[in-house]
Order: sequence, then structure tokens, then C-alpha cells
Amino acid sequence: MGRDFFDFEDILRNFEETAASFFETVAETIVGKPENLRDGSEYKPVELPKDLAAHGSAQTEWWYYTGHCATDSGKNFGFELVFFKRRTDLDKFSVVPLRLFGNPLYFAHFAITDIEKKRFRYAHRKSANGLLDFPAVASEKNFYVRLGDWSLRESNGDHILKASLGNISFEATLTPTKRVVLNGRNQDGVSFKDEGQASRYFSYTRMKVDGFISKAGSVEHFSGSAWMDREFGTWFPTEKQKGWDWFSIQLENSTELMCYQLRDSKDRVSEFSCGTFVDENGNSYFLDFGEFSIEVLGSWTSPNTGAKYPSGWRVKVPKFNLDLTVTPFLQDQELDTRGTTMIVYWEGACEVKGAPCNGRAYVELVGYDRSHERPNLAFFLMGNEFIKT
Repeated sequence: MGRDFFDFEDILRNFEETAASFFETVAETIVGKPENLRDGSEYKPVELPKDLAAHGSAQTEWWYYTGHCATDSGKNFGFELVFFKRRTDLDKFSVVPLRLFGNPLYFAHFAITDIEKKRFRYAHRKSANGLLDFPAVASEKNFYVRLGDWSLRESNGDHILKASLGNISFEATLTPTKRVVLNGRNQDGVSFKDEGQASRYFSYTRMKVDGFISKAGSVEHFSGSAWMDREFGTWFPTEKQKGWDWFSIQLENSTELMCYQLRDSKDRVSEFSCGTFVDENGNSYFLDFGEFSIEVLGSWTSPNTGAKYPSGWRVKVPKFNLDLTVTPFLQDQELDTRGTTMIVYWEGACEVKGAPCNGRAYVELVGYDRSHERPNLAFFLMGNEFIKT
């Protein structure tokens, strides 16, 4: 019986190798050989404004916005709007090269957290610029990204955002009120995730928001404060990068804190976890792994996916006398984006209380749901837009 089992394993392995070789030959014939996506600039410092634009050689890049806003009538809400571009040269669905379905692929997520009504809604899209896809573009010359009628662009230093969610339309102008922050140990925008694995990463940690939101023909003006993260590069996940807990905190004394914990497959925190503190004058300070702590205060289990997330945290940075309690405005701010970016994650608006003052935050939790390790090709191909209202 043992011999038969090992014979079956050999047969299965040979079949997979043959199938992988076949599909790779098909991919090379139809779309060409894959590139290694390493162009020698992996550790090159960020250059602005050039690096706001897209990068043809980057495997992964995103433009990421979160904000805390209020309408003129006093309705408070949070928003998340993020655009992704992914080169698929090195990606596979089992033995099938993903570049057969598009290269690059474009994705976008948009979410609104209604604070008073305790309601969370989101939509997500993808495009390979195929016949039935949304038209998509990420300019390598200018800061201009579009996926269907969702877009972001730069105009005289402002960031212009447009998105929609069912019958809700969202338009906003974001104006940086502090200089850009280059994250990473050397404060040059090179952010290491492990030995030899780095992205380029910079942030606008305080942006004035002015916009309009419409629903079913009713239009309201809103204002508030936003945060923008820009990250790009080619880095490969290791055992130390199975998930992360990321915090962007804006305090009422005009200071900001970004910090994150990278987690391995056993939920141990990586020494490559780090952060940045920004003072009221815009001066930024790198925070090493041991200079901040994140204590989990509670948990929440999703009724939709069964994933269990931390919910509520105490964040401390003794060096800058920060002792903050971060609490979600509502627990269910989970996004199931398996039909586009193929992951389930939690991204939520939070309130902050503590020393030296109160504030607002957004928290991102990735890796608590592991369904992306068993992606469903049929589900991925079945549509180009998903809306949860």
C-alpha cells in the first residue's frame, strides 16, 4: 500500500510538471516570455514628483488614500480608495501563468464607513483592458490613474479623486498640508520587508479634503483630513511576510504616526516591522522595531468569512510620549476582494484616544483570512466589478 501511494505521488508530480510546462509554452507563444521585473533600481531612493507616476518595471504598485470627513449637515464618514497595478510575469494560478489573462492587471477598491449609521459599504474592480473590461490606464509620464469612471490625478499639487459605489458618487480634492514623508530607515523611501526585499514607500500624512458626495440625486459638500500612501517595487514574500497590521494615525495636535507589524506564518512579529513619526512641523523620524509596541485589546470574528481579527489596540511610542487606544468605529469593516485582488482583509476607520491627545486612524489587517492561498480561478474570471451595499 505504501509503495502504491508513493507511485501515485510520483505520477501526480509528473503530471503537474508536464501541465506546467505545457501552459508555460502556451503563454510564451501567445504573450511572450516573462520578465524578471528586476531592473536594478530596487534600492534606489524615491524621486519626486516622478515616482508619483506608474512604473513599467514594478511588479506591484499602489496609490492608497484614506480619510475622515464630515458633510456640511454633520454626517461623519470614513473612506478608502486604492488603485493597484500588478505585472503578472511571475504569477500563476496553480500551473496556469496569470499573464495569459492580462499583463498588467489593474484593480481598485473603494469603501465608505458611515459612522452614525454604523454601516460599511464597498466596491472593487479589476481590468486587463480586455473586450468586456473597464478601460484602465496608469500613466508612466504623469500622475494619472483610471479604472472605468474611477480615477485619480494630480492638478497643481492637488490630488483629484473620483469613485462610485452603487448609487453613491464621490469626488474630492486633496491638498497636502505637510511635505511628503519618505519612509524607511534612511528616510529615502526604501522600505525593507526582509533581507534583500524592499519597496519604495512614501506618504502624505496630512491632506486637506474638500469634496462632494451624491446619493440618489441628493448632493452634499464635505470636508476633512486624508492620508495618502504610495508604494511600488518588486519584492517577494517570505516566511516573515504572511500578514501585517498597519496603522495610520492623525492626532489633534497636528502630528501623525505610521507603524506596522509584519507577521510570519505563526503570527510572530518580524524585526523588519517599523514606523514613522511626523511632528507638527512636518519633520519625520524613523521608528525601529523596538521603538513602538502594539497591544491587542480584543477580537472580532467575521460572520461572512469566519476570519478572526484583532479589534482594538493600545499603541505606544515612549520616545515621543505616545500612549494611544485605537478603537474601530464599527467592527465589520472587512472587504472580501477575492474576485479582484484575490484576498480578504480588514480596513477600517477608527477613533483614537489617549496621550498626548485624541485623533483618528485607519487600520489595515491582512493575512487573518488565508483563502488567497487557494485561489479560485473561476471566481476570479466571473466578473470585473463587485459591490457590497
